[in-house]
Amino acid sequence: EIRALVGEEGVLPPVESWQPERSGEIDIRIDSNGVWFYQGDEMQRQSVVRLLSRILRKDDDAYYLVTPAEKMKISVDDVPFLVGMMDVEGEGEAQKIHFSTQTGDYFTLSQVHPLRFVYNERNEPTPYVLVRHEMLAKLSRPVYYQLVDHIGAKDTDAESEEGQELGVWSDGEFFSI
Repeated sequence: EIRALVGEEGVLPPVESWQPERSGEIDIRIDSNGVWFYQGDEMQRQSVVRLLSRILRKDDDAYYLVTPAEKMKISVDDVPFLVGMMDVEGEGEAQKIHFSTQTGDYFTLSQVHPLRFVYNERNEPTPYVLVRHEMLAKLSRPVYYQLVDHIGAKDTDAESEEGQELGVWSDGEFFSI
């Protein structure tokens, strides 16, 4: 379940079902740190960024701001969201790891919101988590370090050479690292 932070409507608009006739492009860019820009200038009003993030949709490999009347393509350098905060409830296999993004979404690492790693050309991992509708959030460096503090081991099949796999538990699921 995804919720907006306190003070905002908790239900996201049904952007996946909107099929507007009018489409185009708008000079909005989200950089690799999750910062939003309009016509090259950083958007200073977080309330506007949060509002726009609620009507964001990914179609194929492109991102759009969608309303019932318009679908406007924007530019996204990496992914549209950045996880800036993490909270852990419980411990071990029973723990739940909660994340929140720079745009006000918060959710629990779970089967619905799985953790993924993408490796760069130097074989270094970058952690991402699925937020909604095939849109990912990158874990900020401090959050990644917090997550590493909760790494545990899980016994694997007898066929495995090591016999254990490293990862984190959340919401009854094990996420390999």
